[in-house]
Amino acid sequence: QVQLVESGGGLVQAGGSLRLSCAASGRTFSSSRMGWFRQAPGNEHEFVATIIGSRGTTDYADFVKGRFAISRDNAKNTVYLQMNSLKPEDTAVYYCAAADAVRYRINREEEYTYWGQGTQVTVSS
Repeated sequence: QVQLVESGGGLVQAGGSLRLSCAASGRTFSSSRMGWFRQAPGNEHEFVATIIGSRGTTDYADFVKGRFAISRDNAKNTVYLQMNSLKPEDTAVYYCAAADAVRYRINREEEYTYWGQGTQVTVSS
């Protein structure tokens, strides 16, 4: 059974940092595209960041560039999201996702087959 399990969420003050982890089990995702999405109350899933390849090619949503960093440890089958300079508007449930192939756009949630259950991130002002 394939599982993605997120951890590391919590409550943090504006300007603070959190590091999210996504541990995969059931199969290896070393050659898959891994991504982070988020969903704030009343909003749809929103693309945050993605990573793929042995060189760890990354891409980010404009609103997190320079603040967030995605990385992966294939030996641990784990993906991370380092979040710095957090803002209240970053408050959301953060989801890890995996895609074996992307047809159209890497920021489309429909491209990703496997999803975690999410971890809550709350940033207080």
